[in-house]
Amino acid sequence: MVDNLVATLRSHSPLIHCITNYVTVGDVANVLLACGASPVMADDAQEASEMASVAAGLCLNIGTLNSRTIGSMLLAGKAAAQRGIPILLDPVGVGATPFRTRTAMRLLKELPVAVVRGNLSEIKAIAGVGSFVKGVDAGALDVVTEENLSAMIEFCRRVARSLSCTVAVSGAIDLISDGQRTFIVRNGHPIMPRVTGTGCMLSGMTTAFLAARPEDVTEAATAAYAVMGLAGEIAHQALAPNQGTGTFRSNLIDAISLMDDATLQAGMKVELR
Repeated sequence: MVDNLVATLRSHSPLIHCITNYVTVGDVANVLLACGASPVMADDAQEASEMASVAAGLCLNIGTLNSRTIGSMLLAGKAAAQRGIPILLDPVGVGATPFRTRTAMRLLKELPVAVVRGNLSEIKAIAGVGSFVKGVDAGALDVVTEENLSAMIEFCRRVARSLSCTVAVSGAIDLISDGQRTFIVRNGHPIMPRVTGTGCMLSGMTTAFLAARPEDVTEAATAAYAVMGLAGEIAHQALAPNQGTGTFRSNLIDAISLMDDATLQAGMKVELR
């Protein structure tokens, strides 16, 4: 299902163009390097389209949204579209303000986004249904559980079909759907949301996996989710009793840098429905 994708990514070392938020830009770059990709963070309108034209994947993240970078995102996205480069949109905090919502919907309307990746609150806001967004975080009531799993799978399928792209929902249980297939990923650890930027890191790494397997972005996104979740489990296991979230962050990057296909196949918890 996701066999050999880690090795494929590392052998190709794709250039991933990120227009992302300044809170987590360093961590995103480090995770891209750790998984075998090459990051570039070019967000000025004077070079955004040129950089996207030579990249293998484009990651757009609206976490620290500002008027200047909206134009850069559109320019980069249109350049990527001309070359058939996969585009990932991380609509951080969409639904929290009209500005964020308008921007996310404009990007979805004007660009051929391959994957929309966010928490359940963000995906609900994109779909125009009631959500419980809390700033840039998911609301406490917007969670995928074993009890509501079937309903959430159907919801993701509907959103994916309406947007004509793959929808990837992150949480305690991850869902990745192209409208027909839905992958369930149960890897991860509860400490991960306590580290700023794990979602942004996942978006960057998912874009790298899309570049490694552009012919099946749903499967590629699933592999990225499994890698991130499994790396989180490994990172937590490596913590000493007197270590916390700061060490976990370093352990997480270490675990991603050491990940291989054999480790992934042995530890991933992925189900297809």
